[in-house]
Amino acid sequence: MSQPPQPTRLVVVDDHPLILEGLERLFRLEGDLELVAKCVNAKEALEAVRTLRPDLLLLDLRLPGRRGLEVLEEIQREGLPTRTVLLTGGITEDELVEALRLGARGVVLKEMAPELLVRCIRKVRAGELWLESGLLGRAVEGMLNKDGVAGRGRKALTSREIRIVRMAATGLHNREIAEELSITEGTVKVHLHNIYEKLEVTGRVELTIFARDQGWV
Repeated sequence: MSQPPQPTRLVVVDDHPLILEGLERLFRLEGDLELVAKCVNAKEALEAVRTLRPDLLLLDLRLPGRRGLEVLEEIQREGLPTRTVLLTGGITEDELVEALRLGARGVVLKEMAPELLVRCIRKVRAGELWLESGLLGRAVEGMLNKDGVAGRGRKALTSREIRIVRMAATGLHNREIAEELSITEGTVKVHLHNIYEKLEVTGRVELTIFARDQGWV
């Protein structure tokens, strides 16, 4: 008889008791999520991750003393296996790009519905990256600019164009992309033409190479 899957073990970090209590109640309703520690600052968070080795750290960006990004940096430096999701009231483009560089696997705004947070946790636990489409566009724009890609004459893509790049790079044809996005094949062709010009590539082969170099596929 097969054993039931182990629950995802969570450590939550936030300096607001109401947030911690609300998250504890939320996770108690989910059979596959187990809250193993609640922390109110960076020091407690790092101690919990080092000793408990949770599957996932749910980390507020704004903490008293050390920032959430410093916690991420320390986790990466020590090679700790815990995956991190940022739960924040707001995040700048620079913070978002830095968080992704430091290994954050998801970003959820506190204004989002609780079920989105639960979905994000499950996706990240399964090895996926979770970003809302608006945040994804901002992150990629920031990475393009910081990596010098846009600086070499290339222009940053919109979130819709980024999505088309990802689909095209995984082998989808124009018709399939059109069906997925509920647009016409002609519109897909226009988007691809604009994408080729912005990225200075000549076709799908170069586009796929570019997407893989950027880690988009």
